Amino acid sequence: MHHHGYTWLGSGHDLLKDGPRRPIHPDFARSKVVPLELAHWLLKAPSFIQGTWTDPEPAATWFGERAREHADSFASGYDRTPEALSAKVRRAAEAVAGGEDVVGGWYLTGQRFLSVCLIGCGPHRLRPEIGCPRRRA
Repeated sequence: MHHHGYTWLGSGHDLLKDGPRRPIHPDFARSKVVPLELAHWLLKAPSFIQGTWTDPEPAATWFGERAREHADSFASGYDRTPEALSAKVRRAAEAVAGGEDVVGGWYLTGQRFLSVCLIGCGPHRLRPEIGCPRRRA
C-alpha cells in the first residue's frame, strides 16, 4: 500500500459547485477542485499527484509542510497554533499507518480554501475497484 498526496487551493465558492466534483461531470478529470469522495482523487490525472509514499512519517511530514505554508492565512486562530498543526500531523501519520485516507481542509482569509489530502492506493480500502493512477498512465 502507498499514499498519494494532493492539494487544492482555491475559492471556497468552488466547493459549493458539486458538479465538477463528481466523476460523471464532463469537467471532473480536468478540475483540480477536491472531489466529493476522497477516493475519486485516484480517478484524476496522475499529474495531479504531488507525492507518493509507502512510509507514514514522510507522508505526514509532507502533509504538515503543505498546511504550514498557509497557516498564517487560516481563518481560525486555533488552527494557526503550532500545537493544533502538530496534533493534526501526528494524527495523519497514525491514519496513514493504518491505511486510511487523510484530509485536511482549512478556510483561509479572502474566502479561499486549502485542501491537503493523502489518499491510500494499491488498492484503496473503500474503493478497491479504482486502480492506481500511476498504473493507468
